[in-house]
Amino acid sequence: MAPAMIDPLLERLTRLHPKLIDFELGRTERLLAAVGSPHLKLPPVVHVAGTNGKGSLVAYLRAMAEAAGYRVHVYTSPHLVRFNERIRVAGRLIDDDMLDAVLTECEQANQEQPITFFEITTVAAFLAFARVPADLAVIEVGMGGRLDSTNVATPVVSAITPIGYDHTGFLGDKLEGIAAEKAGILKHAVPAVIGRQREVSSKVIADEAAKLAAPLFRMGREWQVTPTPGGFRYDSDFLGLDLPAPALVGAHQIDNAATAVACIERLRAAQFRIGDAAIAKGLASVDWPARLQKLSHGPLVEALPPGGELWLDGGHNEDCGIALARQAAEWAKEPAALPLYLIYGMLTTKDAVGFLRPLARHAAFGQPARADAHPDLWLALRCRRGAGPQRLSALTDDQLANDGVDPAHQLLLGLGANLGRGDLAVLEQQQRRNRADVVARRRRRVLVDIDLHHLELAVHLLGDVLQ
Repeated sequence: MAPAMIDPLLERLTRLHPKLIDFELGRTERLLAAVGSPHLKLPPVVHVAGTNGKGSLVAYLRAMAEAAGYRVHVYTSPHLVRFNERIRVAGRLIDDDMLDAVLTECEQANQEQPITFFEITTVAAFLAFARVPADLAVIEVGMGGRLDSTNVATPVVSAITPIGYDHTGFLGDKLEGIAAEKAGILKHAVPAVIGRQREVSSKVIADEAAKLAAPLFRMGREWQVTPTPGGFRYDSDFLGLDLPAPALVGAHQIDNAATAVACIERLRAAQFRIGDAAIAKGLASVDWPARLQKLSHGPLVEALPPGGELWLDGGHNEDCGIALARQAAEWAKEPAALPLYLIYGMLTTKDAVGFLRPLARHAAFGQPARADAHPDLWLALRCRRGAGPQRLSALTDDQLANDGVDPAHQLLLGLGANLGRGDLAVLEQQQRRNRADVVARRRRRVLVDIDLHHLELAVHLLGDVLQ
């Protein structure tokens, strides 16, 4: 089955419900029953909720379990390039034939009744998982938790990564309420691993766990993580490990990796044999694209001058801005540190100012790209159209909102005003021009936070920025 045949089917499924997001579990439960309740036939499940770090935690768990020889189903969202990336069956991305089969079966069983795209595709994933033997299923919440379509199976371990402000149009703008939605994945007597949390979120989680008699294993309480020169140390009442740095870049990945180790400790209690060597191997082999990922080939890399670097990252909320600022601070410590430039874009539902504020003292901006760079591409930097560069740190919040550009669309890459799933962010670190050779091309470090559906358009953008 060619991808071109899958796309029309996915398009049909998006039209089954007038809203992209509509929280309730009734439609999911109805369709699950219609296709034989595959959620009751899954291998042991680790269910992962949170605001930041969910995908990284899933990636670490898969890498560690597979290093121990286990077959692992994985469900994540959203995808970067192809829908198949969301569903990994026994260690392999679902192939087009199986994807077509389970989606078609779900479409027919649904009988054109209202159901959201995420709901029906989640059921399809569970159907695929139920039909292929595996030892473990790691399932990431789509949004929230309590009424998320994935919240239908009873896990052996629940996990909640750091909770922050995101999707506030659906989850509310109070941290207590957001935490309550995330804590909705907790189950009676099921152990829950909890990553680093703000105090208000910790209390909400603890209160919900107490109601359910769910044992909590919390960072800073039941287990600790300490960075070391070579990686990090993990300590709990029953386990102490000195571990290498994870393959994923950024200080925040130490927390994510340690949270995975805490989950592995709980899986060991459930009779999974995942040894210390498998944990270390998983840390070294983990792969999670577009999370501070350095690219080594492709059209965007080729567009850079010799010696340039291209990085991808998908952060789009305040906590992500803080994490990126920490990495920018590390870059600034390099010998002959390069000036850091920020070019980014977000959907209007995101908190652009919250994302930018932690980065302000690290970032400066260049000239806007030419208006004729691409017929379907428009670009707006953090300055008025046609104006020269401005330092972000010199801008007030009022200017961010009133300088002629919507703060949520500082730089928009895509067709018209539609980024689809993607937020765009480019952190560009540019070496000063060699004064002895004024025509020398400038080396650059670029970090792109982008909907990878639009990489071909990014080539046009990057060409303009490099001029």
